[in-house]
Amino acid sequence: MIITLAEPHDVAKLLAFREEAAAWLRGLGSDQWSRPYPATKLLATIEANTVFMLRDGHTTAGTITLTPDAEEGLWTDGELTEPSMFVNKLTIAREYSGQDLGGRLLDWAGDRAERAGARWLRLDAWTTNEGLQQYYLAHGFTYVRTAREGTAVNGGPRVSGWLAQRAARSADHGFTDRTPAPERLRFAA
Repeated sequence: MIITLAEPHDVAKLLAFREEAAAWLRGLGSDQWSRPYPATKLLATIEANTVFMLRDGHTTAGTITLTPDAEEGLWTDGELTEPSMFVNKLTIAREYSGQDLGGRLLDWAGDRAERAGARWLRLDAWTTNEGLQQYYLAHGFTYVRTAREGTAVNGGPRVSGWLAQRAARSADHGFTDRTPAPERLRFAA
């Protein structure tokens, strides 16, 4: 499998992934991703080269967003002085579930973050999705706190404020990475 940068034509696929994941989560009793995500915001992240696609031949198996920019209101000023990269919208196609592709994408993200000079790989997860939180803990993340104040990126109250981090580190994720080398973080020496 290869990792590539997402392209503008991938917006429809990414929105379909989100819908598929939301339907699966509803079946588990979770309201995660029940609010639509604006295509314009998604396109802006693609154009910023922060959305990555995991491809298996001509099939997209998963996606991850990895950015040096923290969502406003989640991390403290002190935490924001530490070089970090932030994971968002990690999604695996249901047909690829059970292969730990999400864990391998997290390893890839940690490796890329380390190459960019980050100390931390950070994320925020759905506040009420305890299964997802346990997943991240099982993949080496440490719980930091839950932020409940503020507004969600796509409107309404904050619903994704369970914060966790793990050290950015080199990893053998097993993917062929066809993305450009990461830019060094402005914090990094």
